[in-house]
Amino acid sequence: MTTTTNPVRVRYAPSPTGDFHVGGARTALFNYLFARHHGGQFILRIEDTDQKRYNPQALEWLLNGLRYLGLDWDEGPSVGGDYSPYTQTERLDIYRTHCNQLIDEGHAYRCFCTPERLAAVREERAKNNDPTTGYDRHCRNLDPAEAADRAARGESHVVRAKLPLDGEITARDMIRGDITFQNAQLQDAVIMKSDGIPTYHLANVVDDHLMEISHILRGDEWVNSLPLHLHLYHAFGWQPPAMAHLPLILNPTGKGKMSKRESRAPDGRLLPVFVRTFEELGYLPEAMVNYLALLGWSFDGQTELMTMAELIERFSLDRVNASPAAWNYDKLDHFNGHYIRELAVDDLTDRLLPHLSAAGIQADRETMLKITPHIQERLKTLLDAAEWVDFFFVDELPDYDPTGLIPKKAEATTALTALQKAAEILTSTEFSHDALNTALRAAAGDLGLKVGQMFQPIRVAVAGKMVAPPLFETLEILGRDTVLERVKQAIVKLQTVI
Repeated sequence: MTTTTNPVRVRYAPSPTGDFHVGGARTALFNYLFARHHGGQFILRIEDTDQKRYNPQALEWLLNGLRYLGLDWDEGPSVGGDYSPYTQTERLDIYRTHCNQLIDEGHAYRCFCTPERLAAVREERAKNNDPTTGYDRHCRNLDPAEAADRAARGESHVVRAKLPLDGEITARDMIRGDITFQNAQLQDAVIMKSDGIPTYHLANVVDDHLMEISHILRGDEWVNSLPLHLHLYHAFGWQPPAMAHLPLILNPTGKGKMSKRESRAPDGRLLPVFVRTFEELGYLPEAMVNYLALLGWSFDGQTELMTMAELIERFSLDRVNASPAAWNYDKLDHFNGHYIRELAVDDLTDRLLPHLSAAGIQADRETMLKITPHIQERLKTLLDAAEWVDFFFVDELPDYDPTGLIPKKAEATTALTALQKAAEILTSTEFSHDALNTALRAAAGDLGLKVGQMFQPIRVAVAGKMVAPPLFETLEILGRDTVLERVKQAIVKLQTVI
């Protein structure tokens, strides 16, 4: 079992620079499950120090996405908490105070190198085939008093961490075990930019300490930042939180990281990667959470379908695999179909209505409650419902190809005869499932037709398409007047092709 300190406090700390990606959602979910499993706190912190790339809309996508997934945060934006503010640009004075502490204690230094000088250094190295990369530490040994005086006179500068030049540092990762880094290979990274805004490296270390974060669960891409962050913790004299770096999510091919952009499959199918797109397409949060949880984690290697409550009860970092996990759209579709089938009819109906409205279908709840049971088994996503129910909610069907009224291996005249007979039965027979079924089947026998040859023209006549919910349920829901009108229109259409 994973050992923890008490109380457990974890944070999800995204940068609102782009749309809310499923990789970020998986990180947020693992933090959430870990916190809830241990009865701890899940904190949301907005790391917006990259002001050049900051996107206010991205923050909206993020917050909406977390709410959609059901990942309610205990502290953070719109919730507050004892460690507010939870947006980093509102904490700049805190970072500057701690940065000055590092400078005063010799763990950081002011660097006055211009972009032009840094570019010249890179060019000179390239000219001499010098493999050395990174900053050349030109300002590392400046007299601190001189550096302070130049800064006081307003000379532009950044602040860099003053890292050891030799020896090594070992980080304990809760998933990967011990990871050792050679200090000679580290860079004196910038921790405070020339505009007085900290980089991620300083801000996250300060915030994690001050907010009493006990465990950091973040993406694999931050492994290489571990030694810098540990050196900063040690410089401040702080105990680092326990750390775990989550495995990569790969593209469905298993080659390369999960795309940061949405694309199309060869068959034209959208391959979404953003949380809001999955929501718009009609993926249930239950399915998304269940599927995301299995990207790099398993309970027993066999159990796959689990509710949020079950995931919380069972989640452990011991079962997180360090190896990357490939995204599988078909498996997600399977999960989504399962959870759709598990919903009560009234619940599913209420979830379908907004998607139908977004598709331009003005469906009323009373009618949808009648339709939903007959399409529930057929849906992979909520958005799929639009193509199954659109014809119920129009006064007139869109124009359709009349040849669809003609069954296979039959003539147009056969379909016409079937529809004319159907119109008689639909006019005179009790308008219920059983009565219509009996009468129309008998009519097919009288006409020497197979049942399918009798039913297909009726289905296309009332729905305008070959695939629709069960025929007699459809007829009942539409009602006698609408059905007869559409059958009569279909007869006219057929007469134009005979």
